[in-house]
Amino acid sequence: MNTMRWRAVSAVVIAALAQQVAAQSKPIAYPSKGQSAQQQQQDDGACYSWAKSNTGIDPATASTAPSPQSGPAVGGGERVGGAARGAAGGAVIGAITGDAGKGAAIGAAAGTMAGGARARQNKRAQQANAQAQSQGAVDTYYRAWAACMQGRGYSIQ
Repeated sequence: MNTMRWRAVSAVVIAALAQQVAAQSKPIAYPSKGQSAQQQQQDDGACYSWAKSNTGIDPATASTAPSPQSGPAVGGGERVGGAARGAAGGAVIGAITGDAGKGAAIGAAAGTMAGGARARQNKRAQQANAQAQSQGAVDTYYRAWAACMQGRGYSIQ
């Protein structure tokens, strides 16, 4: 199998495992004192409300965090900064070879590309951080929910 196929297969496996982990994050409550299905549903709703009010987290909205801003304004100035640094460096090198303007233009283009790569890397890091925070919030909510359900006589797994 070539490298492209291995990357595609590994990406699919990683995505499937991530979905499986996310699906397993909600604990399961088992009635341990003979509660009926209707009683369990009522207790689940009450514990949902209690955990939501005590943690300030709603798992229905925490998992759908807003996507980071995209577009030409994104990047925190990495492209502009890269262009400026590239132009300055290119001008110095161009001055040595006798054409500072051409060197600055080449440096600015290279700097813009490097700044764009830096902007993309920063955006990926921000997305990963937002996802980790969202998962941490959901975990906090589920710990509170589980404590409530245990207090009502359920075994939590």
